[in-house]
Amino acid sequence: MQERYQPTDVEPAVQAAWNTHNVYAVTEDAKDSSGNPKPKFYACSMLPYPSGKLHMGHVRNYTINDMMTRQLRMKGFNVLMPMGWDAFGMPAENAAMKSNVPPAKWTYDNIAYMKKQMKSMGLAIDWSREMCACDPKYYKWNQWLFLKMLEKGIAYRKTQVVNWDPVDNTVLANEQVIDGKGWRSGAPVEKREIPGYYLRITDYADELLSYVKDKLDGWPDRVRAMQENWIGKSEGVRFAFSHTIKDGQGSLIQDGQMFVFTTRADTIMGVTFCAVAPEHPLAAHAARSNPELAKFIERCQQGGQTEAEIATREKEGVDTGLKVMHPLTGEAVPLWVGNYVLMSYGGGAVMGVPAHDERDFAFALKYGLPIKQVVQVGSHTFDDRQWQEWYADKQAGTLVHSGEFDGLTSAQAITTIAERLQSMGVGERQTTWRLRDWGISRQRYWGTPIPIIHCQDCGPVPVPEKDLPVVLPEDLIPDGSGNPLAKHEGFLSCQCPKCGKPAKRETDTMDTFVDSSWYFMRYTSPDNDQAMVDVRNDYWMPMDQYIGGIEHAVLHLLYARFWTKVMRDLGLVKFDEPFVRLLTQGMVLNHIYFEKNERGGIEYFWPEEVENIYDSKGAITGARLKADGREIQYGGVGTMSKSKNNGVDPQSLIENQGADTARLFVMFTAPPEQTLEWSDSGVDGSLRFLRRLWASAHHHRALIEQGLSLGHAADWADADEVVANLRRTIHGLLKQADYDYERIQYNTVVSACMKMLNAIEDAKLNASLAKAAAAAAEIFSILLRVLYPVVPHITWQLWRDLKFSDSFGDLLDASWPTVDDKALKADSIELVLQVNGKVRGSLTVGADADKATIEAQAVSHDSVKKHLNTGAPKRIIIVPGKLVNVVG
Repeated sequence: MQERYQPTDVEPAVQAAWNTHNVYAVTEDAKDSSGNPKPKFYACSMLPYPSGKLHMGHVRNYTINDMMTRQLRMKGFNVLMPMGWDAFGMPAENAAMKSNVPPAKWTYDNIAYMKKQMKSMGLAIDWSREMCACDPKYYKWNQWLFLKMLEKGIAYRKTQVVNWDPVDNTVLANEQVIDGKGWRSGAPVEKREIPGYYLRITDYADELLSYVKDKLDGWPDRVRAMQENWIGKSEGVRFAFSHTIKDGQGSLIQDGQMFVFTTRADTIMGVTFCAVAPEHPLAAHAARSNPELAKFIERCQQGGQTEAEIATREKEGVDTGLKVMHPLTGEAVPLWVGNYVLMSYGGGAVMGVPAHDERDFAFALKYGLPIKQVVQVGSHTFDDRQWQEWYADKQAGTLVHSGEFDGLTSAQAITTIAERLQSMGVGERQTTWRLRDWGISRQRYWGTPIPIIHCQDCGPVPVPEKDLPVVLPEDLIPDGSGNPLAKHEGFLSCQCPKCGKPAKRETDTMDTFVDSSWYFMRYTSPDNDQAMVDVRNDYWMPMDQYIGGIEHAVLHLLYARFWTKVMRDLGLVKFDEPFVRLLTQGMVLNHIYFEKNERGGIEYFWPEEVENIYDSKGAITGARLKADGREIQYGGVGTMSKSKNNGVDPQSLIENQGADTARLFVMFTAPPEQTLEWSDSGVDGSLRFLRRLWASAHHHRALIEQGLSLGHAADWADADEVVANLRRTIHGLLKQADYDYERIQYNTVVSACMKMLNAIEDAKLNASLAKAAAAAAEIFSILLRVLYPVVPHITWQLWRDLKFSDSFGDLLDASWPTVDDKALKADSIELVLQVNGKVRGSLTVGADADKATIEAQAVSHDSVKKHLNTGAPKRIIIVPGKLVNVVG
């Protein structure tokens, strides 16, 4: 055993030993020493995009997973921890255009490097199950299930509005449109309607929503709320504002009815305007004679059209000059076009009730529209200049200024008005959803080809299953002038499966969310070329623990839940939900330093390039560049990012200070769900702890070996007091660590291990103490096993060097330590001694001392006699196990 700890020596040797014996390969028939099947546990981290290098967020995510995997394996579980690659998507195309290499080569090179990095972290990954989204053996099953959905009517084709760059001749994602222009060409983006494929996720909306409440108890409340909000079930009334507006042919537009949907029918008497989406037929009609409106509509149609983007956009509108009729009062209501109205929701029109909707309130103030209060809550005074939260409170509201409906509660009015509209034939109760069908067509090259063939005679024809996969050519290089598949005759030209005539393949590829919607199931059946999943999936799924970032809390998780239900309905799986428990780890943060240049741009500096400037309280107020002493600005802490020069290269850290140091730091510094602030001094402290651990093990080596040769002491009755106290401390910390492992509070697990090492060093065990050798063996075996999931390399090596493997087998499968309840019991306890509420010392009493005994010892204590002025106590207060207070 080396005297000093050298991670660069230890870690490669340990990993080589693991690799030689393929220690992380997992099978479904694992049995314990008695021949009984082991209980299974499937723990999986969200698969990474192969962008080139791991970042510290990856290190944290995978270490959480690794700790769980290793600890549960020691507790007798058959644990699966797989890994794969979310390898399709735009970043690879962008990199290909920049470097003039095919996306495939860029992707595979990055995978090779990142896989090497993961292995250097010592992760307990079963690499035999590795999958890659751009492997035809994987995406074949994307295509196969798509065809099954097409057969069932779950997949369908319709036209969709897209962002079209007329110069690059390509469709742009919303994030590629900047100020209404293409990110590469700078050309004004056009809106075009083109055909695409959709999946009917809305058919599953009710089930997706109800299961959030009934079957996702192991998910964070925050994520469940985000899922509920995105699905967005609203129960209300759909009704029409009538009008006499005619099109160019003299026909009433939409039969003279403009439909809206509202959940607040109680506010209908407060309508002072209506607004339609820029795409609404009434907007288009008004724009033909209104140049200002036409320009506004054109501007609205530039840029992103997602609900999230529209929600954050400044609310703007233009009066059409048209009127619609209020269904209950017959009053003429002005019609506006609003940039915040979605054509895809409620018919593309809204009723404006400024007094009781914050968005409408802001819109009305901006354009000087009337604000009419129709709901009163308590005795609050209404102010039509300043929004107050109670304006929107329908729970405690009563109608006012609403004619015959005055005095009704909001709940009563919602029902009454809905019934009135229905009886008039202009409205009906309706449930609407925020959720929209999932459009999976992407006009991109680097993705799963959609298995459709277009024939002039037969139309769109599915590719026969026997011809799957439709293989994506991997040698193409996008040049920004459209999808290269459209120019690749080898891919494009084919025969129609129905009539045999020349035909063309679909050049759209699938949304990459398709790839990530079921990859975790392919891990269970990675080598099956004949089926998407098999009986092994029944063994492992549903997944026991899923781990990933909060940024994936909505779409990825929602699509994975939907995809699972489709597979269930097709008879492929036997469960309803894919993930039993979900953990969303916090971001890794670091300091940000920058200065603005003469052109107004921002230049960022690496933390190692600067020296901090502190105020009198020790807070950072600025920084100086080490190179020339120039003062720059301090931007606080933020998520690690290459663009802000505040990332930390895990590989450099691993190579210089060790993977165990990196793992220990990211696990100790903060609980897994919370953000973690990077600290170079914290990393140094982690390395110092590991060096102390090694030094302590080396120091106690002879005593440990002596203890192992004696075997574990079955009777500690004759143990020295030092040994008894040490065992009490260690087993108490073990009990806490057990609890913290169970609740995934890994930072306090590390803290418990640090306290164990402190206790061992403070006890100064030596052979002169009774049972010291046995205690050293027992305590180090506990410490190494509890710490092993955090820092597996150093603990595995110490386990072997200290000969524990000879007695207990390899550390990977050593049994988890159990708490000795007898060790926790003390012969005596120490109580805080107070006199009239002030601490005057301590009182040692027998652990089983009764109240009378404690009182007698307290009264006779010298400190009590000295400070009790009256001579005799009036009363004695005892807090069991903690303190005794003598009151005079």
